[in-house]
Amino acid sequence: MNIKRSKEEWTRRYISFIAILFIIAFGTSLSIRANLGSSPISAPPYILSLIPGMNLTMGQLTICMHVFFISIQMLLLRKDFEKRQYAQILVSFLFGFYTDLTMWMTGFLQIPFDMNPMIGYPLRLIELLIGGAVLAFGIACEVRCDSLMLAGEGLPLAISRFLKRDFGKVKICSDTSLVLIGTIFMFIYFGEWSWKLIGVGTLISMFYVGIMVRVFSPHIAWLDKIFIPQSERSASAKAIPGDEWEGHCIITIARMYGSGGNAVGEAVAHKLGCPCYNRQIIDQTARQMGYSTEFVAENEQNIPTARLWELIFTDSGIPASLNPSKEDAIFVSQSRTIRGLAHNGPCVIIGRLGNWILRDNPHILRVFIRSGLDFAVNQLTGRFHISKEEATRKIERVNTGRANHYRHYTGKQWTDINEYDLIINTDYTGIDGAVDMILRAAKNLK
Repeated sequence: MNIKRSKEEWTRRYISFIAILFIIAFGTSLSIRANLGSSPISAPPYILSLIPGMNLTMGQLTICMHVFFISIQMLLLRKDFEKRQYAQILVSFLFGFYTDLTMWMTGFLQIPFDMNPMIGYPLRLIELLIGGAVLAFGIACEVRCDSLMLAGEGLPLAISRFLKRDFGKVKICSDTSLVLIGTIFMFIYFGEWSWKLIGVGTLISMFYVGIMVRVFSPHIAWLDKIFIPQSERSASAKAIPGDEWEGHCIITIARMYGSGGNAVGEAVAHKLGCPCYNRQIIDQTARQMGYSTEFVAENEQNIPTARLWELIFTDSGIPASLNPSKEDAIFVSQSRTIRGLAHNGPCVIIGRLGNWILRDNPHILRVFIRSGLDFAVNQLTGRFHISKEEATRKIERVNTGRANHYRHYTGKQWTDINEYDLIINTDYTGIDGAVDMILRAAKNLK
């Protein structure tokens, strides 16, 4: 993906990446010093560096591994290997240097494996969690920097593109393979299982770091002040007119499944004499992305719980401009579509995080429609002619998917009252009552 940035901004991002790389290396080394097992990506070079008579340091072995990873990327992607990613080679040497430097810096923090377990294990766990948090902060900054990436992330990305497989699943397989390779080295050269080489810390690192990246990511927007020159930020702000939305009244309707939200939205749009966008957003997204409407419908507004945990656990240093996730691609496309529709004129937008995507619009009425389970079940049984049990299961599944989707892209709760201007329970108002309430509230926007 080509990104339009000035030379000064690219320079700022590359220099920032050099500093971020040190943070990642420091977090990795600190985790290793806990003596509970190395992280998956560092397992092979760390174990090899401990072999008696090994002339290469962990950093030098890391360089060799990363260069090997880059060679595979180039072989798989060929002409699709982006020119700026050749810089991964330089990054590998710098990261190797940082690895040796931070291993030396943290040497005095190594907790002896034979320390009294009552004292040693709590200390090791604390050090592991601190190291993992530092590593996660570095990864979150790397993603925000959106310039380069480490070869350890580039390889699974290249494999996912080559095989046309989901990045998350490839990343899990990649991490598992590295741990397996490290285990093989451990048995070949040491003849036994060593928990300080591959242990509980390895397992914790696989999941804890991804979770912590999610914790840090929403709170590092301030880094843009470092990445983007002041003159460009000022110019961007001046380019936006006083009211870019031109006074259009926009109503967004988020709704629980079976609450009648679709019917309410269509009725409101009809009475206001403006378009209502629901299924049309799916159709437009499908045309823009070359997907079938069925594929978009299955993957938008819905992240199953299992998929959400996969996204959390595999969260890694892939810059946003290189992220191959189909969910992300659909979200970006729909966001552009929704903002474009809102610019065109007054309208009602149903679902698809409209309230979040248009949160900077001062002329928006953000509505959330909910209902009790009995009301929703009756709606579904009457419409689809299914049993109450099946309707209940479907309601729970769809609402969970929508809540996960909202949390994944906004970092907030779908049902948080602070996210909406008007919350309506159709149990009490019915469809017509909900329509009247929205129309009265909409008058205050004009």
